[in-house]
Amino acid sequence: MASSNPVFNNSPAFTASATKAAQLARPSQLSVEELNELYERPAATPVETDRMSYEDTIVKIAVSFGVLVIGAAVGWFVPSLWLPALIVGTVLAFVNIFKKKVSPALVLAYAGFEGVFVGGISFMYSSLFDGIVPQAVFGTLAVVGITLALFMSGKVRASKRATKIFLVAMLGYLAFSLINVILMVTGVTQGMFGLRSEVTIAGIPLGVILGVLVIFLAAYSLVLDFDSIKTGVARGAPRQYAWTAAFGIMLTVVWLYLEILRLIAIFRE
Repeated sequence: MASSNPVFNNSPAFTASATKAAQLARPSQLSVEELNELYERPAATPVETDRMSYEDTIVKIAVSFGVLVIGAAVGWFVPSLWLPALIVGTVLAFVNIFKKKVSPALVLAYAGFEGVFVGGISFMYSSLFDGIVPQAVFGTLAVVGITLALFMSGKVRASKRATKIFLVAMLGYLAFSLINVILMVTGVTQGMFGLRSEVTIAGIPLGVILGVLVIFLAAYSLVLDFDSIKTGVARGAPRQYAWTAAFGIMLTVVWLYLEILRLIAIFRE
């Protein structure tokens, strides 16, 4: 008799004929060849089960950064595009953050426009400070590499307390950045980086102190990203969320690069 429960109706164990059901219940009646075939079958891969995996996530991260680098090349040769690219990239970032359903096209679109912005800004910094871009790139790679190594070794982990401190510090930094931009636009501050350049603490520019602290914040943000990927793979999250992971990593790395770029510029200023 067929069950009215769809769970049972969709299961081969409950929809098979009496003979097949008996074989399922008594696998010892299967032949030796059939048993060997069952045991030798390869396990289903995450791709086949449509689940998130480290390998698939790494591929999507690489593709996203590839698009970002192409966009950066465009921005480098046409630096005037940095402002419209920043506006479009910011809009796409918020869309990707709040969109319930993951969209690979939107993630790659963000990567492209953000790359144009990064390329344009990098060109402008390079015109003022020779060799600053390679320094910022290597600095970014060093921070990402060290953070990843510490996370994989288990020496650095995300915790509730550290995350709360991180969120409070981020809100404070965002408030300071907004006030600083307003002061620069209104002409209250004359320095290239506003209060970051003009205010000093014990002879050290405020921008240097903030820059170091923000790099630590960005590094902890990477830890949160790595922890999210680990959790997603462990829980068997749908494969599409690898794009979300790629977006998160890209967002953090771009932020880290821009902060290191500005920190080096303040040092050399």
